[in-house]
Amino acid sequence: MTVREVAARAYREALPALGASLVGGLLAGVVLGGMRAELRAVPGLIVLVPALLATRGNVYGSFGARLATALHQGLIEPRARAGDPRLRSAVAAALANGLLVSVLAAVAAFLVSTLLGRPVVALATLVAIAAIAGVLTGAVLAAAVVLVVFAGYRRGYNPDTIVGPAVTTTGDVFGLLFLLFAVRVVLALGNGLIGDAGRLAAGAVLGGM
Repeated sequence: MTVREVAARAYREALPALGASLVGGLLAGVVLGGMRAELRAVPGLIVLVPALLATRGNVYGSFGARLATALHQGLIEPRARAGDPRLRSAVAAALANGLLVSVLAAVAAFLVSTLLGRPVVALATLVAIAAIAGVLTGAVLAAAVVLVVFAGYRRGYNPDTIVGPAVTTTGDVFGLLFLLFAVRVVLALGNGLIGDAGRLAAGAVLGGM
């Protein structure tokens, strides 16, 4: 194949995925724009949001890259079989890493906010929000990565080309949706994890649901 043919093929494979990523980013922005009440109810949450979204791409992007490499090397078949030990191990590692990084992001957001003298809720609140969102988003992302990589490979696409935009799109949209869900769950449970101002804002949030 000539250089031009290789470039044309790469663009044909990448542009639809990048277009979907663009639309997904806009949808994620709409969700974030609707979280103003939650951001007021949980001081310090705005510091956690970009960290969580960035770690989703890092963890599950590398998961997709490992799957793509295994496919290229013939180590796994492009079929989601529950009995495949390599696939199970890769999924389990990605989920564990995603949860661990989510908790570490919450701790880092708390420490940074505290050191900068910015208002922030209790560490347990941020950790609970990050853990719930991390588990739910991780499950969706793991399934999405396996589906996109395997389906793309069977159709003759290079999975390395499409897995990045797929992870970005899915992680942004579902990451914020599940973060919103996690915040509302934690606010509903309460248990003294938020301050007086946070409780007032939480009451307004829950009252508007």
